[in-house]
Amino acid sequence: MQRIVMDRSGEMEAFLRVVQEGGFSAAGRTLSLTQSAVSKLVTRLEERVGARLLTRTTRALSLTAEGEAYYRAGQHIIQQLNEAEEAAAAGAVKGRLRVNASIPFGAIFGKSAIATFLTAHPDIFIDFSVTDDVVDLLAQKADVAIRMGSLPDTALLARRLGHSRRVVCASPAYLKRKGTPEKPEELRGHDCLTFNFRRSRVGWPFRVRGQDIEQSIAGPLQVNNGETMKQMMLAGVGIGRVGYWHVAAEIKSGALKPLLEKYNPGDLEMMHAVYVGGGRVSNRVRAFIDHLVRTFASSPFAE
Repeated sequence: MQRIVMDRSGEMEAFLRVVQEGGFSAAGRTLSLTQSAVSKLVTRLEERVGARLLTRTTRALSLTAEGEAYYRAGQHIIQQLNEAEEAAAAGAVKGRLRVNASIPFGAIFGKSAIATFLTAHPDIFIDFSVTDDVVDLLAQKADVAIRMGSLPDTALLARRLGHSRRVVCASPAYLKRKGTPEKPEELRGHDCLTFNFRRSRVGWPFRVRGQDIEQSIAGPLQVNNGETMKQMMLAGVGIGRVGYWHVAAEIKSGALKPLLEKYNPGDLEMMHAVYVGGGRVSNRVRAFIDHLVRTFASSPFAE
């Protein structure tokens, strides 16, 4: 009878974490182990399988061909182990959850959504990253991503969290300096701030006498995320157009003034949680998405 290797799953998880985190020290921090302990686990694994899995240099780690194959298989095995443990725990919500969100979401909703979820589920560890780049969930090993706007065709599953209308606004300081546009065509004489990522529209939409039009705009600045756009508007750099939820608090306080509201076409910015399907969705992913739905439903920022 073949001898049972008692620490096999621990060695495998240490190896996977080294690859995911890009090094032994970073892996050790997430596993609450020292760098040397993680290194010993990986070395023991390589000795047991009889192959080098990682090529180590002073600057970087890279997978060997054997390491690539073991990593792919190991991901599947660890996922199955996690699912088996969750099933045995009768629906317990625990483990590591990787979440990716846009910068505005992180600034406005992240602190409350994450904090309350951790309070409700003390056995969860969340790895929370914010970026306005559209991440590849599989490549980045993310469990859930919160995305704004329309979703491209994808194999990922999506759950709608909510929506917000868009609003054109500027700071009182800018309007005092440059004047307040009363009609969409007056934007041609203003500094309009835009985004530098690809969009289907080149101008801003408005509804004039019941007809939808697109007003061309131009300005001195492009940015790559809504949070920076908001800060530039607050600094008086120009006029921006963003989802209402980005700037609801600033509009309420008077730090930003909504413009051309009677011409607002009512187009909406959709918010979704996306996640990888195919097989059983883990309890922690399902619980976190349910929590996001409740958080958005009770949010004072959506309009």
